[in-house]
Amino acid sequence: MLEIKRHDGPARLGNYDELKTPAVFKPGIEFKIIKDEPMPYDVPKELAKWSVNQTIENAKESKENGIGVIHGGKYLDLRIKCAKELDKLGITTFLIANPKELMRQPWDLVDIIVNIRENINPNAALYFPFVDINFIPLLAYMGVDLFGDFSCDFYAYLNIMQTPSSNYDITKYQIYDLDFEELKAYNKNTLDFVIKEIQENIKNMTLRNLVEERCCTSPEAMSALRILDKKYPDFLKKYMPLY
Repeated sequence: MLEIKRHDGPARLGNYDELKTPAVFKPGIEFKIIKDEPMPYDVPKELAKWSVNQTIENAKESKENGIGVIHGGKYLDLRIKCAKELDKLGITTFLIANPKELMRQPWDLVDIIVNIRENINPNAALYFPFVDINFIPLLAYMGVDLFGDFSCDFYAYLNIMQTPSSNYDITKYQIYDLDFEELKAYNKNTLDFVIKEIQENIKNMTLRNLVEERCCTSPEAMSALRILDKKYPDFLKKYMPLY
């Protein structure tokens, strides 16, 4: 369970086992995902509903603690149901399924994350396993605590160099001459920098400035921020400090 030390908006600075959040799950960190029933993002609702029900039943039968997976595809009501039922079972870490698709669907991304955050234990941790680095400040701002580094390997395989604000195909933008291992290391260093940058901005109560700066580099991220501001002002105000 997450021990929250400080808020900056819905973003949380805290302790998760030995990690300081927001943080990255890296190879070597022990964690177990409770058996779930994976399902693509854009499927008929009956299939998404079956996936949610099976995931909940698997979690009920599980005899081990672990990470619960929030399924439901593009259907907000199913995502909320899955999150609430897993929360009732005492699960304290939740993986958001279909992260790559959600980053391309700003309305769904905002609706799903905000409503999950509002319907589970505030000390539960949210885990976004695959992420474009320039999305991380916005996701942390909405209350996501843990991130995967799988995208660093994935993009390195595609010859993509990740920076805090952009992705560069190094076969077209020959900024550095890097082989696969060097490019993977570069991407992971970028990810580490952005996580530390977010932590320091939360400490200094300046995360919103960073979020606006990074969202300008992505049409999807900027759309998501505008939707967040327009649709969920109370969610943002709830965590603002009174001076």
